[in-house]
Amino acid sequence: MTEKPYLVSGRNTIIHKVRKFDLLLLNGNEDPPVLVTFRGLKVYEGKIPENKRDAKAMDLELIDMTTSEVFGDEKTLVFIQTLNGKEYKIDYSKPGTQSFIKVHQDSIF
Repeated sequence: MTEKPYLVSGRNTIIHKVRKFDLLLLNGNEDPPVLVTFRGLKVYEGKIPENKRDAKAMDLELIDMTTSEVFGDEKTLVFIQTLNGKEYKIDYSKPGTQSFIKVHQDSIF
């Protein structure tokens, strides 16, 4: 089994740890997908890969937060620690607003 390019910490934190792979976060069917790169976060506008193999071919790690290996259910708040030393907050109760993705902490290292 290969090592994952992220860690799950606590009940609502994901730590991005491999620059080569971007993370594509899915939080149920209704919420917009979020792309995590080494530079930060943004709403993903592209086609969502059908499976993890297709995602790997695009240098993405597909993370369905509702699976038992991640959080097990949909989340309202998720914190993402990125490789650029920032922690972001995704507030799934506010999609389409400036409050959806915000810097939570600058330079956590």
